[in-house]
Amino acid sequence: MPRVLLAPDKFKGTLTAAEVAAHLEVGLRSVLTKVEVATVPVADGGDGTLAAAEAAGFDLVAVRAAGPTGMPLTASFARRGTEAVVELAEVSGLSRLPDGRPDPLGATSRGTGDLIAAALDAGCRRIVVGIGGSASTDGGVGLLRALGARVSGRRGRALRDGGGSLVDIVGLDLAELHPRLADAELVVASDVDNPLTGPTGAAAVYGPQKGAGPDEVEALDIGLSAWADVVAEATGRDLRDTPGAGAAGGVGFALLAVLGATMRPGAELVGELSGLPEAVAAADLVVTGEGSLDAQTLHGKAPAAVAALAARHSIPVVAVAGRVALDEATLREAGFDAAYGLIDEAGSRDEAFTAPGPLLERIGARIAREYREVLDAPATGRVEVEVARGR
Repeated sequence: MPRVLLAPDKFKGTLTAAEVAAHLEVGLRSVLTKVEVATVPVADGGDGTLAAAEAAGFDLVAVRAAGPTGMPLTASFARRGTEAVVELAEVSGLSRLPDGRPDPLGATSRGTGDLIAAALDAGCRRIVVGIGGSASTDGGVGLLRALGARVSGRRGRALRDGGGSLVDIVGLDLAELHPRLADAELVVASDVDNPLTGPTGAAAVYGPQKGAGPDEVEALDIGLSAWADVVAEATGRDLRDTPGAGAAGGVGFALLAVLGATMRPGAELVGELSGLPEAVAAADLVVTGEGSLDAQTLHGKAPAAVAALAARHSIPVVAVAGRVALDEATLREAGFDAAYGLIDEAGSRDEAFTAPGPLLERIGARIAREYREVLDAPATGRVEVEVARGR
């Protein structure tokens, strides 16, 4: 029986990855009565990572933790045996800001440290930390404080949470770090390669997305530089220019420079946790996608990682997106055989956002019809099929 793998990312603001896959499956099965459908939701380390882990068999563990403004909230990490997945966006992300109001100078990563501490307390020894979608630019200081690090300010003043206070930081004491960190492996899932500071650093590039104006961006960058100086003095290593140090407002820097974490491409790492390579290898057709298929997709996003895996096995892969902004030549070069856009399928642009489910079902049926030849003869190897692309 032919096998179709559905491996979409979320359609941000409309559907989760699992919901996208469910609608596509309805469409596929409306045309193909004899087909095996497997679903592996994917993510790139940002929001959706926790859901991908849960779909892969991890259990969710609820924890009381500090939100991005320091107010307590309930968040979860995922656990499977001694392995855990922590999603920064789940607790310290933009979506967790009260009323959606940004706090560029005061937002903290403390809650992500709370989740890591809870995973350590639960006996986890390998912790994957997905760090996309941060609300803060605090250099990961909040995360470290939640794990027992002590930071000191000028004239002995206690430092407030948030990147706005980093300009006053003068010392770092790691003597009381969580004791189980010494035996734990921390792996960072991220698709960002920015350094911590400078014109391509955390404050300059991502600060405006978190509500920082020009003066605040400058203040945050100065503070991050002061923080990097303090870390270098305490650890004997200066990793501020390491690719990925600027991820999540500098959380990448704290994990790498202070906690000795390793960094991996988010989509690749989450895919491994989910069993994606094995699922792709067993498929006759792969369907992936995300909300917007554009130039960003080609720089470490989950659909590009899925396409790369499919290419290794010469398996046709098609993408489904709310919006397709790549031309046919670029799609082919990236490994996609075709791409289908909800906006093109819809009668209006609004319909693509208000009623994505039925549109995905229609696209699923189109994929089934247009790739019937591939699915009817999976054993003969890859069959080239020319289809009318939904763009």
